[in-house]
Amino acid sequence: MSIDQAVHTLAAKVKELKPIIETEEATKTAFIIPFISTVLGYDVTDPREVIPEYTADVGIKKGEKVDFAIKAGDDFRFLIECKKIGEPLSLNHANQLVRYFNVTDTEFAILTNGEVYEFYAQLDAANRMDEKPFMTLDLANIDARIFPHLDMCTKSRFDSDTIAASAEQLKYVAEIKKVLVSQFREPDADWVKLIAARVTSRRMTAQNLEVFTKLVETAQSQFLKDEANRRLRSAQDFEETQPVAAGVAAPEVEEDAVAGAAADNGIVTTEEEIAAFNIIRAICCAEVPAADIALRDAKSYCAILFEDNNRKPIARLYFDRQVPRIGIFDENKEEHQFDISAVEDIYQFADQLRARCVALKA
Repeated sequence: MSIDQAVHTLAAKVKELKPIIETEEATKTAFIIPFISTVLGYDVTDPREVIPEYTADVGIKKGEKVDFAIKAGDDFRFLIECKKIGEPLSLNHANQLVRYFNVTDTEFAILTNGEVYEFYAQLDAANRMDEKPFMTLDLANIDARIFPHLDMCTKSRFDSDTIAASAEQLKYVAEIKKVLVSQFREPDADWVKLIAARVTSRRMTAQNLEVFTKLVETAQSQFLKDEANRRLRSAQDFEETQPVAAGVAAPEVEEDAVAGAAADNGIVTTEEEIAAFNIIRAICCAEVPAADIALRDAKSYCAILFEDNNRKPIARLYFDRQVPRIGIFDENKEEHQFDISAVEDIYQFADQLRARCVALKA
């Protein structure tokens, strides 16, 4: 079963049984143990892999337990702290998880109520659990973009270095998005002053601050509408370039010729393409910054580009066919195509993708 199928199957179970689950123990049995088994792929019946009620003496705290410890040999992979379905998740109520994290050799932890799964790492300081999760899986509101990152956490694909690299990107992008959403909804004084300083030399008195707060709110609202309209206009003017056959150098195409492709021109970026893009980005971020890897969709293929430059293709996805295919470019800009049976098969071409990125940044 693929990662997305496992997640959606568990989500359906949670939706059906949530109203009748009344205790933490029932939450573990109905939802969290199946998550460990079917999503993460660990054998919950093997105490060498999954240890329930894991106990370790921490400082003056004796006999405290964390709900589950997941191990591979002598190495901890995850510590999991569980709450009852429906309870809000807060590290203030998971002190033993934080303490255990800091004294074991685990790098990752999960805090969950059976419906929401928060993944934590140690990005801010070594051997200290971060205060904010790097990834959140909400079974009531599934974001398919996290499937490639979740897949890295499974037993068969677990690699701590790859997860850590992906975690850093996920965490800070998520936090930046929250800041931007907050400021676009209700800009605070510092945000208004920062923008006002770029357009006026007026001193930001209380009266001027009030005026510019309204101006910033209006400008931001108009910007969002203008950007949406720009993309629609670009889509109407879009002229698709022809796909390159295997072994043929990619043509030099002006970037503006393919900018702003959108669904209005018959182009639909599917969940599978987004999942594939996230896998490729996770692979390539070992060589280049994740922010330099961009997706640009077209009718015949979905392009993965370096620095959002059509002259710097990394790969192309051909998913609108009976047998999905990925095309990967080499150092000579020649495309080599491979059939795949599932999005996760892209991991098989990690070496080629990384080699392409090395060539592009040279």
